[in-house]
Amino acid sequence: MLTSKQRAFLKNLAAKIQPIFQVGKNEISDNMVNQISDALTAHELIKVSVLENSPYTPREAADIISERTSSDVVLVVGRRFILYRETDDEKRRETRIILPR
Repeated sequence: MLTSKQRAFLKNLAAKIQPIFQVGKNEISDNMVNQISDALTAHELIKVSVLENSPYTPREAADIISERTSSDVVLVVGRRFILYRETDDEKRRETRIILPR
């Protein structure tokens, strides 16, 4: 669970990144969830866009994907949402995002 201060910090970081996944007209598949999970492991913070022809609203897609990837929804704005999941990977120790308390 993120505090409002942590959300604001992550929102600020995410302003500089582009969406790397799109939720389209198909269902949210296991393959998509696995790819998003891998991206969260590698980057900790990602942005996803939801296309107009998607059967999901951006909030529904964010909630479904965050639940299935054990991540936190930082923000849903327009047709995009931001996900965050802290990684415990020792290789990424120097590049981890350190959240304010």
